[in-house]
This record gives sequence, structure tokens and C-alpha cells, in this order.
Amino acid sequence: MNSYDIAVLGGGPGGYVAAIRAAKLGMSVALIEGSELGGTCLNRGCIPSKTLLHMAEVSEMIKKAGEWGIKTGPVEYSWKTMLDRQGKVMGTLRSGIAGLLKANKIAHIRGWGKVVSPHEIEVSSGEETTKVTADKVILATGSKPFVPPIPGLEDVPYHTSDTIFNLEHIPASMTIIGGGVIGVEFAAIFSAFGTKVNVIEAAERIVPSEDESASQALTKALKQRGVTIMTGTKVESASYKDAQIHLSATGAGRPIEQTADILLVAVGRTPNLAGLEQMNLKMNGRFVSVSEYMETSIEHVFAIGDLTGGWQLAHVASAEGLIAAANAAGKREKIDYRVVPRCIYTHPEIASVGMTEQDAKNCGLSYKVQTYSLKGNGKALSTGETDGFVKLIADEKYGEILGVTMVGPHVTDMIATASAFMHLEGTVTEWANLIHPHPTVSESLFEVANGWLGMGVNH
Repeated sequence: MNSYDIAVLGGGPGGYVAAIRAAKLGMSVALIEGSELGGTCLNRGCIPSKTLLHMAEVSEMIKKAGEWGIKTGPVEYSWKTMLDRQGKVMGTLRSGIAGLLKANKIAHIRGWGKVVSPHEIEVSSGEETTKVTADKVILATGSKPFVPPIPGLEDVPYHTSDTIFNLEHIPASMTIIGGGVIGVEFAAIFSAFGTKVNVIEAAERIVPSEDESASQALTKALKQRGVTIMTGTKVESASYKDAQIHLSATGAGRPIEQTADILLVAVGRTPNLAGLEQMNLKMNGRFVSVSEYMETSIEHVFAIGDLTGGWQLAHVASAEGLIAAANAAGKREKIDYRVVPRCIYTHPEIASVGMTEQDAKNCGLSYKVQTYSLKGNGKALSTGETDGFVKLIADEKYGEILGVTMVGPHVTDMIATASAFMHLEGTVTEWANLIHPHPTVSESLFEVANGWLGMGVNH
């Protein structure tokens, strides 16, 4: 039997980060993972999708090249080459994680873990079973795609974000059920490669959790790329005939029929609870309930990431992993979820932090909004990427930053600035006084802050 100070169940962005932090805090650590290191993010989510999204962006640039005096021929796609490059990126990152575990003297135990008591995990690998004991346990088992109970769907060869990368070729047509982050990113990918994409969303707009202005901007951009978007629409049934997937739906009180080569179901995720059945953990709906210190209803057992619900984002899982490791070591730390940045890697990108305007309105706050269009930004004009804006929401009296929404090029790389100001409780005045480099898209942050103060320079 192997004994450790901490056992981490799951090697995704939450689990491996928790393991490394625990090791650096001087604890002996075991990381148990039955599949590839990196979890959903590295192997079936963030990294493979962002690799393809960049390829999609390159494709769009080539199509525009003629407008910039660069003559090109017809664009051809090699799906195999794309996936090969994607695989190399993933392999490099997996090797990097393995190296970090080794460097930090973390025992990487390969196998599927089953928690049989608060301090004991049974690990199965093939026909072999070993037992691991630990003073503290961090559960980081992640989540899997949620598949809704649509009549007939079980008889249809549908895909989820777990399997969509297994396609053998770029399809001629695709229907995506779900217009959230995952759905719109895949719509952006495949539409760029020539696939006729149709997105069906039950809510009244796509990415409904984001500011309405961002949703409208993305809707416009996707439609310009040939994507059909059907909001306020519910899928009633699915069937498969003549190598085609047929969907019956209802929207605006009328029946709708859709046919496509490929069906992608992207309507959310559900926690991986396998191996945790004997624990009788307190639940929050279908997710594991935790305190603000990431501790479950069982003392010395922590849970992080998608398993706990909340923001199902890799960087949130990593942040929670750091907190759980610290608290398992005796500290009392917690996360400020108010400043978690949210990113959508479509073209244009969307990035946000804090409240949307609707959030501020619903809370009855006295706030003021300022928006700056990228049509006045020199860098955006130079690169031909002016479809975007920065929207600032701040307390009307004190100038406390309540929320920021950005749409445009590179905004996913810039949103951390807004998050940092909010974390440090900075004001709009302090933001407006920050010098931004020229020419950059980041100058839009300077402009929107000064505009909020009534002191805008270039608008």
C-alpha cells in the first residue's frame, strides 16, 4: 500500500496544478489518472479546439488576402494534416506535464481511482488493483458532455466535443445543438473550412450568459460567414436515414425540419462522479457541494473544477486546485469569483469579466456604461479587424469597475488587464491614467476609460 500526504484524483488542469502546488508546499503527493494527462482541456477541449480555431483564422485571412494585394489560388484543406499538427501540440503539452510531475517528485499512478473511504483510494489498471492512502484527498475528476433526452437521439450517430475530432474528413454540412461557448466555437471552425453550419439554440440568443451586445456582434459575424442561427428553438426528435441526420424542432410556434451530414450536441456538461459513489458527498444539484475553501462535506476531502459546477473553465479549475492544495496544507484561502475572466475564441473573439449590463440592472445598481468601437483604433484598422468594441460598466458615483466586455482581435489576451484592475479594486480614473502602447488594440481600454470620465481623446 502506498501512503501520501495528499492524493489527487484526476490529472486535468485542476488536478495536476493542485498536485504541483501541494508538492511545492512540502507534501508527498500522488496523482491518479486513468487517461491522458491534461484532462478534457488538453485532450478534447481547449487546446485541440484552439489549434483548429487558429487554422480557421488563417483560412479566413487567406480568403481576404486579395483585398490586401496578395494574390492566392483556391484554398485547399487537408484535415489529416490539421489533426496531425493538433496531435503534436497536445503531445508536447502532455509531455510537459509529465516532466513537471517528475521534477516535483509526484507519484503519477496510472489507473482509474475509486474512493473507498475518506483516506483510501482503490486504483484499477487493467486487471491490476492497488491501494493508495492519504491524509487529504483532492477530487478533480472533471466533467463530460451532457446529452439531453431527445427522442430518437440514441439511434443517431451524433458527436459531442469528446468525439468531434475523430471525424475522418471535413463534412459538407453540420447541425449544432447548442449555441453556448462550445457550440459557437465549433461553428466558427467548420464554417471557415467550408462546412454549411446550422446552430440551434433554445435561448433567445447565442452565448446567453454574456452581454447582449457581444451576443449580437457574434451573431452578425457568424451569419456573415454563412452560419444559420436559430434561436428560441427546441429540438423535439432526431432520426437517421440515407446517411443523413434529420431533426424535428419547434421555433416561434412553428415546426422546423433540419438535415445534415453531422450532428454535434453541445448543450453543457455533467460531472464525472464515477468512483465517488461510496462517499455519500453532499451535492449541489448534480454537482459536488464545496465550501468557499473547496472542502466537501467530508473533512479533509476537497473537490475542484467542473466536478463542483460554477464556472466550468480550465483556469478556474487550476485556480481552485491552488486553493485546495493550500488549504489542505493548513491555510485558509479562497477565490474571488467576481474577477474570473471568460473567453470565447471565435472570430471576432469575446472576452469579459464581472457583470454584464443586464446583471448590473438586475442588481439595482447605480451604474454608468461607456462603449468604444474598434473602428477608431489604428491597429484594428491596419489589420482590417474593426468589428468589435470595448464596453465598460462602472459604479456611477465611485468609478469602481463592475464589468468589462470586449469583442475583437486579441481581446482574450487583454481581458486579464480588466480582471487585474477589478481584483485590486481599481477605479476608472486609475485605469484612464495607465499608459497603453501605440499602436495596439489595447489602447481601446485607455479610450473607453477616458470616455467614461467624459475625457475621451479619440472619440
